[in-house]
Amino acid sequence: MSQAQTNDASQARAGVRYRYGWPARLLRKLMFVDLSIKHKFLLLGVGTLFWFCALSFMGVAALTAIQYHYHQVAERLQPLQRSNTAALHELLLLEREAQLLVRADGSLNPATVQQLRHHAKNIRTVYTELGLRQTERQGTLVEGFVRSLADEHPASVEQVQQAIAMTDRIDQSINRFLLLPERQANGQNGNLAAMQQDLQTHLSNARSLVEEHGQLLDEESARVSEGIYQVIRYSVHTILMVLALASVLLVAFVYWIIRAFHQPITAVIGQIDALSTGEVDLAKKVSIRTDDEIGQLSDKFNQLVERVYGMTVYKKVIENDATLEDVYRRLGLVFEREIGIEHYTLYEVHPARNDMSVVFPPLVGDAKLHCDAAILADCTLCRAVKTGHRVSSFEFPGVCRRFEPDPGFAHVCTPMLAGGQTIGVTQMRFAIATNGAALDAGMSKKLFSANTYIEQSISVIEAKRLMATLRESAMIDPLTGLYNRRFLQEHTQQIISGVLRRKTQIGLLLCDLDYFKQVNDSYGHDVGDTLLKQTSQTLRNAVRDSDIVIRFGGEEFLVLLIDVNPGDSLAVAEKIRLAIEQMKVNINGETLRKTISVGVSEFPGDTDGFWQAIKYADVALYQAKDQGRNRVLRFAPEMWQQGEF
Repeated sequence: MSQAQTNDASQARAGVRYRYGWPARLLRKLMFVDLSIKHKFLLLGVGTLFWFCALSFMGVAALTAIQYHYHQVAERLQPLQRSNTAALHELLLLEREAQLLVRADGSLNPATVQQLRHHAKNIRTVYTELGLRQTERQGTLVEGFVRSLADEHPASVEQVQQAIAMTDRIDQSINRFLLLPERQANGQNGNLAAMQQDLQTHLSNARSLVEEHGQLLDEESARVSEGIYQVIRYSVHTILMVLALASVLLVAFVYWIIRAFHQPITAVIGQIDALSTGEVDLAKKVSIRTDDEIGQLSDKFNQLVERVYGMTVYKKVIENDATLEDVYRRLGLVFEREIGIEHYTLYEVHPARNDMSVVFPPLVGDAKLHCDAAILADCTLCRAVKTGHRVSSFEFPGVCRRFEPDPGFAHVCTPMLAGGQTIGVTQMRFAIATNGAALDAGMSKKLFSANTYIEQSISVIEAKRLMATLRESAMIDPLTGLYNRRFLQEHTQQIISGVLRRKTQIGLLLCDLDYFKQVNDSYGHDVGDTLLKQTSQTLRNAVRDSDIVIRFGGEEFLVLLIDVNPGDSLAVAEKIRLAIEQMKVNINGETLRKTISVGVSEFPGDTDGFWQAIKYADVALYQAKDQGRNRVLRFAPEMWQQGEF
């Protein structure tokens, strides 16, 4: 991935945080959008536990309050109401008995007095026990605190005390009836009617007090019941509100988590399907919504898609490149611009010739070969070519003795393997520290990217090399190994353009073996083929490497002398004639010697038409044949009297 693409990805991640301004950033913080997945689910668990505990606490608090109010009813109000009812019952009996206290004759009824005393004792027992209970409850700190929270009516205690005091007065009135016989015996008179009226007054007051107390208890019971109802209502409403709020938050959080997972994962699956069919669409990148693991996954996947897209485009481009040189150059530029590898060398290996050559960057100017030059002549000296495995001085310093690095550099050589053979080597050099470690922290990532591009290039390089081999074999004469006439037809324009651009000459030497047919007739075609092979080798040895020797047809050969001065072609032709004259061909112990005739012309010195210049050389050749063979003849205008070619 290029530096520009990396910057785009960083800007995309930054856009998630800053494209909506500070309100969105605040909302994202409140919603914990950018938390990691682990923390999100931890937060979800903690939040669920919090609301569960809150609801449980509210339920327990409500039940506790309800239980306390019912405890009030059961432990305080109901005993008071029962006691009040019992006291009221006894008072009603007392009032009835008090009316029967005096007989019709005006005398006291002793049995009634005993009944009065019995009922009065019952009333005293009720209120005494009730008074003790109230006193004990009033003295308990916890119950006093709870009672103050419940806002109990304080008059209930006072009324119990008043009832006990009224009971004392009733007892005193009854005791007066019990002491009446004794007082009469002592000569003391008692007004029985007044005593009866006084007792009835006390009983009436006591009944009023008990009824008032009962009304007060009824009011307090109603208040407690209303309190229970209020607690239930408030508790239900509060629990429902909290439950609704918790549900809304839970649904929102779960929906957001599902959306945060579903959308990018669905997009990733869609892009994977597209990748599997070879349809890569950069317009359908996975949107980066968060900075958590899902956001990082989306970012990494977008980078992968960009890399795959880049690989796809790269392979299509090199497939359409015209030459291998273009492919090597493009691969080198990818190393420099896309991956960031500055120091590298691409080698092409020729297994058939057992040599290798530098293809990019070319060794021109100050460029230096960072290996022993002997590997160019013998590729088996290269460790990567010989083993077919990556050779790295980072893994083992000094692993390759042919590597000649600049100070402070180490190397990684990666072979290009195709069909079980090494067809090329990529040498990448990285700066190292004093301890031998790479200074570039991203070296491993760069090597991986480079190897990926190399793998994409190998099939194209192999195909283009095969096509070049086939094309070259179609232009090579299989018997002599020289170029054939097809080569001349395909490369004429290229040869002419170079010569015209450099303003030089091409010497055209059309050579023909003398009496070659006699060799085939006398010795057979096998000997003729041997003669042609040796003649071809002699011609190649007689000219420069930059010159081109072509088997023009049968025993005819065309030699193109590139970039010669006017008149130099004749001297080279004579050199060829002498070399052929001195050539000896051993045929079954017999030495065969032959001569050759050569016609010479020059382009564009003789004519501005290349094929016309070849015709002129052919005319000169036939003139040499006519003049006795074994000679060189330079074309002259008078040799061609037929007008334009």
